[in-house]
Amino acid sequence: MAKYTIVMVRHGESEWNKLNKFCGWYNANLSEAGEKEAHAAGKALKEAGYNFDQAYTSVLTRANNTLAAILEEIDHKDLPTEKTWRLNERHYGGLTGLNKAETAEKHGEEQVQIWRRSFDTPPPPMEKDNEYYDIIVKDERYANGPSEEEFPMFESLKLTIARTLPFWNDTIVPMIKSGKKVLIAAHGNSLRGIVKHLDGISDEGIMTLNLPTGIPFVYELDENMKPVVSMKFLGDEETVAKAIASVAAQGKAK
Repeated sequence: MAKYTIVMVRHGESEWNKLNKFCGWYNANLSEAGEKEAHAAGKALKEAGYNFDQAYTSVLTRANNTLAAILEEIDHKDLPTEKTWRLNERHYGGLTGLNKAETAEKHGEEQVQIWRRSFDTPPPPMEKDNEYYDIIVKDERYANGPSEEEFPMFESLKLTIARTLPFWNDTIVPMIKSGKKVLIAAHGNSLRGIVKHLDGISDEGIMTLNLPTGIPFVYELDENMKPVVSMKFLGDEETVAKAIASVAAQGKAK
């Protein structure tokens, strides 16, 4: 029997999602479509009767603005919220800012799929002469962490999970177990790490999971934090399927 419920949502389409660019830790804003997705997510949650006691999000604007739109729609703009870099998107290293289709044409779809979908093979590192290096590393959002030693120059999904799960286990789980209703607005890869942990998905299996932008999904958990209901999307099947297919196609050559 389910004892706890948690809702998660990947941010709405970002400007760089729209341009099919590797985004990672670059602070792209939501696109116009992404804003609409975020508000639609909030409306879906309101219609389904969800309310929350605590929200968690990354320090990146696209996730923050998605959360803000949701809170506006559910009439709870003052919901207590904690932001953390541990829920950031995966750091795409030297791929940051590159168009995914053009990169596939240059390096081959197989190599791009390895960078995007290999569990433990990271992309090339972001070097100091990269045009986005200072923009990211010197961003004031990181004044209080990560430390210089922790700051990634690239991440595989394995590395992303390694910095996301401690926050899940040490902060979010105790909040859920205290009876609080929790909402997480984050990113495809940080959320995939949590999903992998909850559902016990294999390293290979998690790499085939594509989370659609702006569509909330619900987990119902027992007292041991094991799923009674796994990843129930709040949306019609056709919309969810199209959104998932769109994500899956991003790494293909034109």
